[in-house]
Amino acid sequence: MSVETSSTTERNDAAPAVRSVGAGRPFAWLAAGWRDLCANPIASLAYGLLFAIAGDLITIFAWRNGQIFIVATSGFFLVAPLLAGGLYEISRRLENGQKSTFIGSLAGGRRNAIELAKLGLLLGFFGLAWERISSFLFAFLAPGIAPDLLALLAEIHLSVEHRDLLLIWILVGGIQALLVFSLTVVSVPLLLDRPASVGTAIRTSLRAVDANLVPMLVWGATVVALTALGFLTLFFGLVVLMPLLGHATWHAYRDLVE
Repeated sequence: MSVETSSTTERNDAAPAVRSVGAGRPFAWLAAGWRDLCANPIASLAYGLLFAIAGDLITIFAWRNGQIFIVATSGFFLVAPLLAGGLYEISRRLENGQKSTFIGSLAGGRRNAIELAKLGLLLGFFGLAWERISSFLFAFLAPGIAPDLLALLAEIHLSVEHRDLLLIWILVGGIQALLVFSLTVVSVPLLLDRPASVGTAIRTSLRAVDANLVPMLVWGATVVALTALGFLTLFFGLVVLMPLLGHATWHAYRDLVE
C-alpha cells in the first residue's frame, strides 16, 4: 500500500511539459473563449455578473476613500484567477461534450480543493501585501492627500510630487501584477484539471511563461486592456469580458501545457 501511495505522489508531482506557441496565439484563445461563452451563456454570464456586482459594491462602499478604492479594486483582480475557476470548469466540460450549470461548475473545485486553497492563501497574501505597500506609499509620499477619490485624482493631476507617487505606485503594482500573472496563468486551470500539487502548478506556470515570453506579454496586455475596458463601463462590461477572459485562459492552459 505504501509503495502504491508513493508512486501516485510521484506521478502527481511530476511537472508536465510545456509547449512554445506563436505570438498570435492569444487571439486564438480569445476566439475559443468566445465560442465557450456562446455555447454555455447562462452559467458563464452568471460569473461575469458576480464580478460586475463585486466591482460595483467596491465602488459604492469605497468611493469616498480613494486609497481604499484603488487598493480594493486592484486587490480584487489579483485574486481573480482563482475566482474564475468555475469558468475553467465550464470549458473543461465543454471539451468533453458536456453542458454545465452555474452550480455544477462549482463542483470542479472539489477535485483538488486542498491545493487550490493553498494557492488561494498565496494570492490572499499578495493582496494583503499590496494593501500594505499602497498604504505605505500614500502615507510616506503624499500624507496630505484627501481620502476622497475625486480629490485624490485632482491632487495627482496638479502636483508633480503626487504624479511621482502615481508613477511609483504603478511601477510597484505592475511588478506585483506581473508576478501574480506568471504564477497563475496556467496554475489554476492545471489544479482543476489534474491531481497536481500547488508547487508543481506554479513551477509549470513559470516555465510556460519563460518558454513563451512574447505570447505571454501579448496575453497579459490583452487581459489588462479588456479589464480596463470593464472598468471604464463602470464594471458592467465585466459581465461579458470576465467570462471571455476566463474561458480563454482555459484554452491558453490547454495550448501551453501538454
